[in-house]
Amino acid sequence: MQNLPDNVKSYLKKHSTKNYKLEFENKGGIDNVIVIPAIAEYENIQSLLSSLSKNDAAFFYSTLVLFVINNSHSSESSVKEDNRKSVDLLRSIINSNGNKEFKRSGLQSGLIDVATDGNELTDKESGVGIARKIGMDMALAAFDYEYDTKKLIICLDADCTVSSNYITNVINDFNKNNYSAAIVNFEHNIYGSEENTAAIICYEIFLRYYVAGLSYANSAYSFHTVGSTIVCDRNSYIKIGGMNKGKAAEDFYFLEKLAKHYRVGKIKTTKVFPSPRRSWRVPFGTGQRINRFYSKSHDEYLLYDPESFNILKEWLELFHSEKILSGEDYLQKANKISPELCNFMSEQNFKNDWNKILSNSKDERQVKIQKQRWFDGFRTLKLIHHLRDAAFPLINMFDALDILFKHFNLTVVERDRDIPYVSIQKQYLLTLRNFLNNDN
Repeated sequence: MQNLPDNVKSYLKKHSTKNYKLEFENKGGIDNVIVIPAIAEYENIQSLLSSLSKNDAAFFYSTLVLFVINNSHSSESSVKEDNRKSVDLLRSIINSNGNKEFKRSGLQSGLIDVATDGNELTDKESGVGIARKIGMDMALAAFDYEYDTKKLIICLDADCTVSSNYITNVINDFNKNNYSAAIVNFEHNIYGSEENTAAIICYEIFLRYYVAGLSYANSAYSFHTVGSTIVCDRNSYIKIGGMNKGKAAEDFYFLEKLAKHYRVGKIKTTKVFPSPRRSWRVPFGTGQRINRFYSKSHDEYLLYDPESFNILKEWLELFHSEKILSGEDYLQKANKISPELCNFMSEQNFKNDWNKILSNSKDERQVKIQKQRWFDGFRTLKLIHHLRDAAFPLINMFDALDILFKHFNLTVVERDRDIPYVSIQKQYLLTLRNFLNNDN
């Protein structure tokens, strides 16, 4: 193995999981690794390979598409058989025998076998978090460090497809803007069967409404946390201790850690297209929300009351102003904004935490950094949930959207019922997409 930089060696020694074998035809020159965890995705892997091979070839020579085929000891036999086919397919491509369309493209493919006998995950650790982590950790060993160029770790999922300019624009935008971390624009397919379209429109509105609400409040955490859209460089990955091993929400916590140290950029010139399918693979997220929609076990057409984002906005304006207050003074002012904001901050032990921060900070710069780290993305979400439970219950989805659209001076969509027809719901979603793609 090539000589690795000291920070890579140190990270791998301290944080890396079991030393899995990285299989690829190492021709050198790798600056970018697209990491794709996959379980029972044989058909989708072929669709994704086809989608990637249709990209512009500008960065093919320096990009490795790395699949982490994974399952646990107790996975069903059908899952293991599907994974075996995926492992065979990828090995045949690496050895120049399979998927000639992809091989002719010039893209390099790689494999980490976490699926066959002796390589399987334990039942306790198995899940998308550990699979993504294994791939991202091993990407550090795949990079060519001979030249001092940015080394990008690009996350994708096996059930996605991508725009034809995906590889070129992700790499160009990330490097030109000198990002350390970023997310890529995404869109689910909303042109399938009516029921599935209704389900995915409802879920994507839920995702985008929350981010739009955070944007309105001027939160530093106003970005999507979708695993298949994450990009970071090797230094930022190492800085935060790498990907976590969670069975779900690994993307949320990973991006939150990144955002405490770096501005999370937004790559808007290309798109990832995640699958809108039902799925058993994670305990929550797209697949489970689609399952829930079909089950009709919940009223899906509800969103946070926009008043929650008004309170968040006022709190952030107070907390991030130049004037630095004591914990007691912040709580008094929080109570004037909303008694429930004050209650939440008290429950979070804000006064004691903040006064400790003040006593341990050397200057205003450190205080400013600690402000963003203490009131992070997780606490932001917890505040919104507290306000939902204590004072501002969920309201009709389209009423909430109408109010938010007025905040941003967007054209309000015409409707004549509480839950409009799917065609009107689609207009709401397209308005949200366009706004967020133009929002800084």
